[in-house]
Parts: sequence; C-alpha cells; structure tokens
Amino acid sequence: MTGTQTPPAHTAKQEWATGLTAFAAVMLFLVGLLDIFRGIMAIAEDDIFLTTRDYVFKYDLTGWGWIHLALGIVAMIVSMGLLRTATWARVTGVAIAGLVIIANFLSMPYYPVWSVVMITISCFIIWALCVVQRGNLYDLSEERPVYEGRRPYDRRPPA
Repeated sequence: MTGTQTPPAHTAKQEWATGLTAFAAVMLFLVGLLDIFRGIMAIAEDDIFLTTRDYVFKYDLTGWGWIHLALGIVAMIVSMGLLRTATWARVTGVAIAGLVIIANFLSMPYYPVWSVVMITISCFIIWALCVVQRGNLYDLSEERPVYEGRRPYDRRPPA
C-alpha cells in the first residue's frame, strides 16, 4: 500500500521568510560588490580618501583596501549560498555582515558617510538573517508549489 504525499501547506509566513532571506542575499551581494570597489579604490589610489590626523584607529589605507576586498569577495560568495537557503550561509552571512560593520567603523575617518551607510545596510542584513526560522524557508532556486485551482499570482488560497 503506497500513499501519496501532499506537499506542505504554502503559508504567508513561509513567503515572508523566503522574502527576507532573498532580501538579505541581494543586500549582502551588493555590500560585497561595493566593498570590493572600495577595496580596489584604497589599494590603487590613496588620494581618494579623506584622512583625519587625530583619529584613534589610524591604519594604512592599502591594508584597509585589502581587508575590504577580502570581505567583499567572501560576502558575494556567501550571498550565493543564501539564495540556496543553506544554514551555513545564514550563519556566515551574519558573521560577514558583523565584520563589515567593524571594518566600516574602523575606517570611518576615511569615508564617514559611506561607512555609516554600509553599517546601516549590514545591520538590516543581520536582522533579516536572524529573524527567520529555518523551517519557514523555501529553497529560492526551486519552483515553489502552487495551490490547485489557483493562478500563481493570486494571493489567497482557494476555500
């Protein structure tokens, strides 16, 4: 005797969780890409950045460029894992976003407004990755189930 398996119920909570994970993946990808650009700018041209003489955390800009470049590359790789809703990617994404916050805080005297923007975006990434429970996610690379008798763009399930 074989039974047919019915697909799990498609709920609004799962849509919300999947949307937040997709948001975090895209934002982490953009943060990584922008960090790569910032790293290249710091490595190639130190004249682009503002320098403050009396700042507690004074570092070599070329060194910071390499740090931002490495963080950007890792962030972009992790964002690909987030699109697969991998648990390792969620944990690593929170860690990378935290490191991006620290790196932007320490390099704040060189690009103050940009650092604050990157810190804010990274905080949203951490929030989006921490608020979602694992059981509520659909794999973003797979096709999601559609209710019988319902068009994909309808919001309500059939009665």
